[in-house]
Amino acid sequence: MKLGDLAKQLGCSVEGDASLEITGVAGLDEAGPGDLSFLSNPKYFRKLKTTGAAAVIVGKDTKVEGRTILRADNPYLTFAKALELFHPPHRPPVGIHSTAVIAPDAKLGRNPSIGPYVVIEEGVEIGDDCVLKSFAVIYRGARIGHRFFAHSHAVVREGVVIGNGVILQNGAVVGGDGFGFAKQADGSYYKIVQAGSLVIEDDVEVQSNACIDRASVGESRLRRGVKVDNLVQVGHGCDIGENTLLCGQAGLAGSCKVGRNVILTGQVGVAGHLTIGDNVIATAQSGIPNDVEPNKIVSGYPAMDNASWLKCAAIYMRLPEMHATLRKLAKRVEKDAAGS
Repeated sequence: MKLGDLAKQLGCSVEGDASLEITGVAGLDEAGPGDLSFLSNPKYFRKLKTTGAAAVIVGKDTKVEGRTILRADNPYLTFAKALELFHPPHRPPVGIHSTAVIAPDAKLGRNPSIGPYVVIEEGVEIGDDCVLKSFAVIYRGARIGHRFFAHSHAVVREGVVIGNGVILQNGAVVGGDGFGFAKQADGSYYKIVQAGSLVIEDDVEVQSNACIDRASVGESRLRRGVKVDNLVQVGHGCDIGENTLLCGQAGLAGSCKVGRNVILTGQVGVAGHLTIGDNVIATAQSGIPNDVEPNKIVSGYPAMDNASWLKCAAIYMRLPEMHATLRKLAKRVEKDAAGS
């Protein structure tokens, strides 16, 4: 594809040779002749001198000399769209495999693609253009919108409500029982029926082996645009706000309310029954035991303002030295006191 034609499809302007033939996309380090790459983080600017890319997508204000570039408002997003042009998502052919088990009263929309050994139980409703890969299971009474894509071994539990454009990656379980047990007099635990539901709104993606629990009563909810990374646990009764990111191995105890545009990075832990405000960012391995106000960046355990945590972390590295100095001072004080 000519670079000029590609630029038109991506809504970019070209500076340099628009006649270049672009045959693929790659990162700055891996790119070779014929590849389109991108620069979105200024700290990698030096790589523009060494990359083998034929052309590079850069921001509107990035100054580049001696290289063919595409100007874009959002280079990373533009690169993502370019990647899709060269590697369009594969959709399996329409049809229902002979080994699929589908309840007689289940309702499927137009153009379903149902793979081997899929199970769809009674009372299920699924909209148009769904794709269910092998061994996906949809429990009774689930209601699912259009363009649903469930990869192999994904599970949708009973009564779960799912909107349009939702993706479940391999092994994701949505609507499983919450962790609810009442302690009995003999020390054993009595299972509390998880009678609530789970609602997943439009354009949510739940990635591999993540678990989103149903509520014990009421509902759990993932709001529009939420993205859940691999191995994330969302406890029963949680409400996760629009366009929030839950990154790998994050864990949320029950009944948390998380605002819009929040980012919980890797291995963040959140205690139950608390509220995290809009636009909060929690850095990796933070532990959140209390409410967090909107627009905060928090770190550490217990999670505190990121700037304060950075100062504390710097001091922590010096603790052995500070302790040795304190011991010397203490001995000097004791010596002076004994001599007086």
